[in-house]
Amino acid sequence: MSNSSSSKPMLAAANSKQPTAMAMALLPLLSMVSSFLLLSSMAELPRLEHPLKSDGSLSLLVIGDWGRKGTFNQTLVAAQMGRIGESLDIDFVVSTGDNFYEEGLTGIDDKEFEESFTNIYAAESLQKQWYSVLGNHDYRGDVLAQLSPVLRQIDRRWLCLRSFVLNAEIVDFFFVDTTPFVEHYWNKPKGHHYDWRGVAPRETYISNLVKDLDLALKESPARWKVVVGHHTIRSASVHGDTIELQLLLLPILKENGVDFYVNGHDHCLEHISSNDCPLQFLTSGGGSKAWRGILNSVSDKLEFFYDGQGFMSLQLTKTQAHVVFYDAFGNALHKQAITKQFHSQI
Repeated sequence: MSNSSSSKPMLAAANSKQPTAMAMALLPLLSMVSSFLLLSSMAELPRLEHPLKSDGSLSLLVIGDWGRKGTFNQTLVAAQMGRIGESLDIDFVVSTGDNFYEEGLTGIDDKEFEESFTNIYAAESLQKQWYSVLGNHDYRGDVLAQLSPVLRQIDRRWLCLRSFVLNAEIVDFFFVDTTPFVEHYWNKPKGHHYDWRGVAPRETYISNLVKDLDLALKESPARWKVVVGHHTIRSASVHGDTIELQLLLLPILKENGVDFYVNGHDHCLEHISSNDCPLQFLTSGGGSKAWRGILNSVSDKLEFFYDGQGFMSLQLTKTQAHVVFYDAFGNALHKQAITKQFHSQI
């Protein structure tokens, strides 16, 4: 696999934090996950299908941390998504979560669904299927509302599930519900209410999810494997690395040859390359409010970092992946091409 980049990496300044007390606290959960991986033999994640273009390619946009009724440049970003979406003839859009601020939706009749989604992403090119995961802000509202098929009657583009697999022949996308992994949402919610219906108890939920993801990855024959979650695994911005995902999710991604981990959560755009495997960490969390003013060091290679609003595109063929990050004005800030050797079977 070969990489080529068109932008210069930005250097980071502060020291990265090492997992210590948190890692020790997660040891019982790690043990439970290991037991499930040994005992289970069937993946249970819901599976969806999406066709390729007639030429065998696929193109999509990725946006995260967006739902603010058009404020904080959400409308501007949406307009440029429409323009780029048309030029790339996109097949669908991926949302990396935090779909509705600040406290998710209040119910299936919450007008914010239309005010932050339907009315904002109105460009013709964006009238394609949206595949979405939940973020931590979504969990502060009525989670079941976002998951409800009733919303599809309001806007047919909307599809949000906790975790699922999307197959598009040459690529499998594995959407993962990362919010329940983060322990402090459970133990120290800072006055926020989290809707854990269908999730509690945490340990069982995470163990089953990790087991199902591992098996789904192992069974996947796709040329490309892309895992989508809300929370960062690697990040140079304010939230930094998510230690629970480093300990519970990252080893599975590496073991199963995942090509991209795509996330939001940090309100920025960034690309980080793993030092010890081909895995690329792609953050697209600039859908609205951004400009945190923080840039920390990371243990892997920081290829690109932008602290402002924007979005990402991904184009795939059997042998090539093209990643582009755009700002709120539609300027291409960073491009990365990744090539896979194709060996035909005789």
